[in-house]
Amino acid sequence: MTEINGARVLVTGGQRGLGKAFTRELLDAGASKVYVTARRPVPEEDPRTIALSLEVTDAGSVAALLEAVADVDIVINNAGSAIPGGLLEGDVADIAGLFDINVFGPLRIARAFAPVLAENGGGALVNVHSVLSWVAGAGAYGATKAALWSATNSLRLELSGQGTQVVGVHLGYTDTDMTKGIDAPKNDPRDVAKLVIDALLKGESEVLADEASRHYKSALSGPVEGLSLV
Repeated sequence: MTEINGARVLVTGGQRGLGKAFTRELLDAGASKVYVTARRPVPEEDPRTIALSLEVTDAGSVAALLEAVADVDIVINNAGSAIPGGLLEGDVADIAGLFDINVFGPLRIARAFAPVLAENGGGALVNVHSVLSWVAGAGAYGATKAALWSATNSLRLELSGQGTQVVGVHLGYTDTDMTKGIDAPKNDPRDVAKLVIDALLKGESEVLADEASRHYKSALSGPVEGLSLV
C-alpha cells in the first residue's frame, strides 16, 4: 500500500482532464504537494500545486524535470495523445510518434524516477492505460495502450525489489477534452481518480474503472472475436 496523506506526487499531463482530477483528489486525500506537468504550463492558484514544463518525447526535458523534482513518493503517468484512423491508413511516422508519446514517454518517466522512488521508500508508479489496451478496432491508439499495459506489467516485476507499488489503470470513455466529440456515456474523471487513490491505499495492482473495462478484461480468456469494438 502507498500512503497518500503527506505524499509528494508527480502527475504528468496534470493541468487538464483526468490529470487535473487526479490533482484535486490527491490534495483532498492529504497529499502535501502535487507537481503537475504540461507542454506549456500555466501557474496554479493552490500553493500545494506546482506547474512544470514537460515534453515526454524529449529526454532532455525529462532530465530537467527530474532535476527539479527529487522528492516524489508517487508518480502518475497520465500524459498521452491520440490520432484518428486505423493502422493501414495515414503516415507510419505519425503512428511511431504516438508510440513515442504513449509508450516511450511513460517509460522515460519510469526509468528517470525509479531511483527517486527507491530513495524515498518505494512509493508508487501509476500508468494510465485504457479499455482499448484489450479491444481491437482503435488503430494506433489501442496498439499504444496495449504496449503500455505490457510494459506496466514488466515494470511491476522489475520495481518490486525496491518496494514500489505499480498500478495499471483501465478506463473507457471519460469526460475529458480527448472525448468531447464522442456522444456516449462517460466516466466522471474525479470518480476515476478516487478509484486510483483507493487502489494505492489498498496496495492493489490494477484499477478497472468502469463496466466496459471489467467486461473486456473478463473477455481476455475467450475467443479473440470477443475483443472488438461493438
